[in-house]
Amino acid sequence: MKLDFLEPVTTGRGPWASVYAATGPPDEAGLTRRELSWRELCRSLDEQGADPATVAAVREALEDAAPDAEPRALALFAAEGRVALECRLDEPPARSEATWSALPHVAPLVELSGREPPCLVARVDRAGADFELHGTGRAEAAGGVEGRDWPLHRASAGDWSVKHFQAAVENTWEENARLIADEITRMCETSGAELVVLAGGARECRAVRDHLPEALHGATSISEHGGRAAGTDDAPLMADVRAARMDHMARRTETVLDRFRAGRNASGRPEAAVEGVPAVTEAVQEHRVDTLLLTEAGSDLQREVWVGAEPGQVAARRSDAQALGAEPARPARADDALLIGTAAAGGEAVLVPGDGTADGGVPAGGVGALLRWPRGEEERAAQR
Repeated sequence: MKLDFLEPVTTGRGPWASVYAATGPPDEAGLTRRELSWRELCRSLDEQGADPATVAAVREALEDAAPDAEPRALALFAAEGRVALECRLDEPPARSEATWSALPHVAPLVELSGREPPCLVARVDRAGADFELHGTGRAEAAGGVEGRDWPLHRASAGDWSVKHFQAAVENTWEENARLIADEITRMCETSGAELVVLAGGARECRAVRDHLPEALHGATSISEHGGRAAGTDDAPLMADVRAARMDHMARRTETVLDRFRAGRNASGRPEAAVEGVPAVTEAVQEHRVDTLLLTEAGSDLQREVWVGAEPGQVAARRSDAQALGAEPARPARADDALLIGTAAAGGEAVLVPGDGTADGGVPAGGVGALLRWPRGEEERAAQR
């Protein structure tokens, strides 16, 4: 999970109001339930000591949330009288909650938002393609590309002129496939899509995939359902897209775990991975976390750490945080502090299965990290 969307909450002194809420259906009963829920969330913030301006900003943002938007859940993060970040959630929270704390309570986002990677769907035929971007919520139309529209259809077998025409048709198909592949490559770069699903005729889709760069081959799948034709039943295609996103996520998680196991167990070599809150906080201080690993129910996720005003000012002990210049040092949840510090340094986060109570290849205590450069390399560089 890329964390660049957290940039608005990596700065600012706080404290922070963090709200997770389901917006519900847009009917009359749903609106009534929303109003009662909003009121209770704001009352909770007020009771926890939130300033009136920040509570008012949260209330206004909740009232402005469109009840018919999909998915019907959102998270808000506010401080100093303004909402700094609003996120639509892939899944609704188990219950609506509001917290007032030193850092924004961003940890639930790893599970509720952005778990499924963004996907570019290309509905392909011989003349071009229509694109959709599947991220959080509904699919969004993302334009299309049109190639040459003549000649596109073969003639029946016959004399030399017919065979020449058929060769021209083949050339048109090939040229259009290359044009579609080039546009897919460009859109993946600009949209952040991590995988591609091609929908349409098998031959046309294979031709497009053959023209994609090698880096996209492993992230591209072909669906037997859907296409550009009007009236096509989209349900089977959407099921294929969901399956592709889930499979991509599972493979990505397993790749990260393989790297973590290898880095942690690198006998006789500098560590490329660390685990446990003390070691990971040290890596965050040094801006060395490439990928933060959190388990779904790790025992150390809610462990108290100490933070300052800057994202890298995080330590397992108060005295260590003060030594980093954190004045005053404030208590915070470990998962929130490590996510904020990782996001500020341009890192990513992955939620891995397990609770970290037994080895099983997952981080002890539920917290681990892949490092940008192995521990010990800086010392060797200094000795050269």
